[in-house]
Amino acid sequence: MRFSKMHGIGNDYIYVDVAQEKVSDPAALARAVSDRHIGIGGDGLILVGAASARSNAHASMRMFNADGSESQMCGNGIRCVTKFVVDRGICDENPLRIETGRGVLEMEWWVGSDGRVCDVEVDMGAPILSAKAIGVRWPGINDDSQIVACPWTDVMWRDAMIAVSSAEETTPDLKWLKFAGVKSTASVVSMGNPHIVFWCEDVAKVPLESIGTAIERHAFFPQQINVHFVQLLSRGELRMRTWERGSGITLACGTGASAVCVAGVLEGRSDRTVRIHLPGGELSLRWDETDGRVRMRGPAVHVFDGVWDESKSSVMHATQ
Repeated sequence: MRFSKMHGIGNDYIYVDVAQEKVSDPAALARAVSDRHIGIGGDGLILVGAASARSNAHASMRMFNADGSESQMCGNGIRCVTKFVVDRGICDENPLRIETGRGVLEMEWWVGSDGRVCDVEVDMGAPILSAKAIGVRWPGINDDSQIVACPWTDVMWRDAMIAVSSAEETTPDLKWLKFAGVKSTASVVSMGNPHIVFWCEDVAKVPLESIGTAIERHAFFPQQINVHFVQLLSRGELRMRTWERGSGITLACGTGASAVCVAGVLEGRSDRTVRIHLPGGELSLRWDETDGRVRMRGPAVHVFDGVWDESKSSVMHATQ
């Protein structure tokens, strides 16, 4: 099976053209190829194919996390899908329309000095804000209400950590909340997949490797959730770290950055246009006041192509 490895500011996926390759069990394939020790290594698998007849799109994508679960959309991934489709001559329309689990999204793209796509702006669509539409069960919040700057107390942090800890760990250490300057509120935004946003004074002091899974699997979120800690540098500049459901800590999350842009505006913390620093690089976000849609711009990078031998489980032969 031929594949491409690509990334958007470090958020890396394995891309397969399903018009050319047969993928019978994408969930199992995602788990196999994503393994960074005995697989190719990545945050998941993205299948690129033809759009459905009922859509007006030029191509389609399906995205699977490293654990095999399927998500509706991936902001960094869809920029790389654009590069995949254009660079391979599948379609060169600009704007390009991609069919996703979130619907058909539009991409404007630019080429570099090598004549290949290097930068893509994605119309991420309007944010989903009601608790019912997001799929959140938050005590005291009715289905039609937004979850914006809602209290998240020390008790809630403790209960979340206990739920995923071993039986002997009954008193989680919460000193990190003070060290990181974590605010006692949270907001939830969906960009086709759900995100919870916490604000803090120093994202580097958040023990994301332990707290991420605790919040991802919290009882408030039956479909699990992506977790983001955000540091306000100025009204137009933010820094964030991400725990992505089904994948763990990732270097970037495009839908998450979009959700953070929206949450910052709703909480009155940041402007509608922001630059967001993620561990893997920077993204530019804009929540348009006229049409209510979020637009995200960032790079798309091809790493290498290869052949995956499914019969030998973890054999991969890289080609230039």
